[in-house]
Amino acid sequence: MAQVLLVEDDPAIRGALLRGLGERGHAVDSAPTALAGLEQAVQNRPDLVVLDLGLPDVDGTTMLRMLRGASRVPVIVATARDDEQEIIAVLDAGADDYIVKPFSAAQLDARIRAVLRRVDGPPGEVTVEVGGLRVDPRSRRASLDGAELDLTPREFTLLHYLAARADRVVSKRELLTEVWQLPYGGADKTVDVHLSWLRRKLGETAQQPRYLHAVRGVGVRISAPGQG
Repeated sequence: MAQVLLVEDDPAIRGALLRGLGERGHAVDSAPTALAGLEQAVQNRPDLVVLDLGLPDVDGTTMLRMLRGASRVPVIVATARDDEQEIIAVLDAGADDYIVKPFSAAQLDARIRAVLRRVDGPPGEVTVEVGGLRVDPRSRRASLDGAELDLTPREFTLLHYLAARADRVVSKRELLTEVWQLPYGGADKTVDVHLSWLRRKLGETAQQPRYLHAVRGVGVRISAPGQG
């Protein structure tokens, strides 16, 4: 199941997609305007955004550029515009995929699953255990001391990457390249924010770490408690 944000001003389309995606196991929030969608995307951190271009306040392409200034959340642009140059423009602006109206909830669901697979990369096969932390890439589930962790796809990928390299210091540049698929680098703040969210879910803080240990000026290391 993915946490999806649907930014769509047409109430009929919005209602149909809310029902259709909900029936397919997604948790879906919605916003009728670009600015409301931007606020929700930044505050609620969905796994993926479905973005209409013809919004009443700000054009969807403009919202996409604004969103890319604050978040790397995957975005599928949903549009009635099938002009090739328009499609190229939204992909260049940071969209991960596009879908042309009209479309069914089933087709959108397939696009969502495909985009999330690409974003997260191919899963490994070996379950990793570090202390009481268990990360299973086949089921994409992680648990701590037997209790399942509620992780976003990106948080899971980050945790699995670090856990598979337990006791090794991993640089932020490496994480941006391997986890975020940004080979030319990116903002260290992106890594810092996701590590902060991950620490909170692991029940720790940067000041009192148990598993995630920052190495100043170098990166981060995951180690079992008592071995950091």
